[in-house]
Amino acid sequence: MYVAIPLEQMSVEEKLQAIEEIWNDLVRIPEHVPSPAWHAEVLRVREQRIAEGRSRFLDIEEAKKAVREQLK
Repeated sequence: MYVAIPLEQMSVEEKLQAIEEIWNDLVRIPEHVPSPAWHAEVLRVREQRIAEGRSRFLDIEEAKKAVREQLK
């Protein structure tokens, strides 16, 4: 099924809200969302950075704020 989304007419905030709505629907049944093989390596590197103190976790609100600031 093709769904036309008027992206060029949407604000950044509206686009982020659409992404969030789609993601919330996808994660209702996580086993239906395939994970590419390369994700395992990305996660391993990130875990290593956390363990070494070179990175830290952000809660979801901090992460959203950081993304929004980068989009300004």
